[in-house]
Amino acid sequence: MAIHGDVVIGIDIGTTSTKAVVFDGRGKVLASHAVDYPIIQPHPGFAEQDPDELFAAVVQAVGAVTIRHGIRPEQVKAMGLSAAMHSIMALDESGRPLTRLLIWADNRSVAQTERLWKEQNGLAIYRRTGTPIHPMSPLSKLLWLKEEQPDVFQQARRFVSVKDYVLHRLYGDYVADHSMASATGLFRLDTLDWDEEALALVGIRRDQLPRLVPATHIMTGMKREWAEKMGVASDVPVVIGASDGVLANVGVGAVLPGEAAITIGTSGAVRTIAAKPTTDEKGRTFCYALTPGYWVVGGPTNNGGILLRWLRDEFGAHEREVAKKLGMDPYDLLTKYAERVPPGAEGLVFLPFLSGERAPYWNANARGTFFGLGLHHKREHFIRAVMEGVCFSILSVALAIRDVTGPMSEIRVSGGFAKSPFWRQMLSDMLGKPLIVPQTHEASALGAAAVALYALGELPSLETVKTWIDTTARHEPKEEHTLIYAELFDLYARLYERLKEEFDIIAAFQRRSG
Repeated sequence: MAIHGDVVIGIDIGTTSTKAVVFDGRGKVLASHAVDYPIIQPHPGFAEQDPDELFAAVVQAVGAVTIRHGIRPEQVKAMGLSAAMHSIMALDESGRPLTRLLIWADNRSVAQTERLWKEQNGLAIYRRTGTPIHPMSPLSKLLWLKEEQPDVFQQARRFVSVKDYVLHRLYGDYVADHSMASATGLFRLDTLDWDEEALALVGIRRDQLPRLVPATHIMTGMKREWAEKMGVASDVPVVIGASDGVLANVGVGAVLPGEAAITIGTSGAVRTIAAKPTTDEKGRTFCYALTPGYWVVGGPTNNGGILLRWLRDEFGAHEREVAKKLGMDPYDLLTKYAERVPPGAEGLVFLPFLSGERAPYWNANARGTFFGLGLHHKREHFIRAVMEGVCFSILSVALAIRDVTGPMSEIRVSGGFAKSPFWRQMLSDMLGKPLIVPQTHEASALGAAAVALYALGELPSLETVKTWIDTTARHEPKEEHTLIYAELFDLYARLYERLKEEFDIIAAFQRRSG
């Protein structure tokens, strides 16, 4: 069905797919198309992607949505970009990749990260840059590349993120927005410039990094080849936008100080808005730029919906068959099993660190753990314990943020988990606070579209987005469940502290075994 009238396209370059979402001038979703791609894991702890595959996904997603819905080039008022944070790759003099894209989930730089903390005053680096010292950080990844692949490091002319690479392919220019740059560990929050001390530590020059621009920077003059494949005009304004995390706050309407957004997709995150750069004296939270007067303070978790996918793929063959016969989504069937079990999974507690953990522990060696297992526990207990474990990790981040910015006045939720009323209620009970569910599940893409319109002067402020968003549900916490979860969360936190040394031992064993 053809779409008429002016549109804006939000492009969200995510971990497992790129989505092109078409919106009207008030944020209503008119159409969307997603292109999936894999994560390449050649060794334990490695997580890479093919940058050209991701670039092709951007072109394909936009082209599919414009052609399928009869959108003419002149209808596209603007496009805005969102991308996953913390990726880095090396390019040669001609702009060709020397490495794959090392993404946020890559934990290979554990040794370099430990040295940054112990020998290079890692806390001071964090306080300047707002990026916690962790293997996810491009700062740590670059040190690994310098030490483990010195020939590649010396040959590299530039180091860029996935969004920088996509824009270079489209325009032939190397630019990075303040938001993406503020997630590298190489960028000063106070000057909005590359951090000379961090660059010297890694051994790179500022001319090896992209030129810095604000999130509202407008690019025009796209290469004709790509414009034609995407079905847009080569002079269409493309607003560089920001990272997927900060744009998700915009996309759910959490844009005022104290308002929080919780996203649980493949991974998870809790984020709130601050009026100025704010870091944590303990180094638990991040602080990333959006636009002047808008800073996002929060923390990401490695382990969100990917854990349910792990359950489904590795242990859910029966459920997949049953769901297929019933015409159900396998995830819905897993959730129905979990609903049979009371809060607390009858004493089965899950530490959900299958991919290590970021906030608030920043421990790449953390590992998944079931605690309290008894003969009375069945598969539905495991399913519920996994879902509760994800919520425990979100609660641990929310408490750290509260210490830094104060209480959260409002919490809005998005991501794949937001499609499950059961999981949303569980999180409300866990936090002991009401949750608001905005209508859109494409929060980052909507945020990218909103920033694009803001850059063009079509929006007076990003707060206007709040008027676009209808509330589809509201969850009030059940006090009796909150009390149960408070008791178990204390146990969860103590278990982590007591197992830290054991996590180091088993992680080292796994690396040797791999």
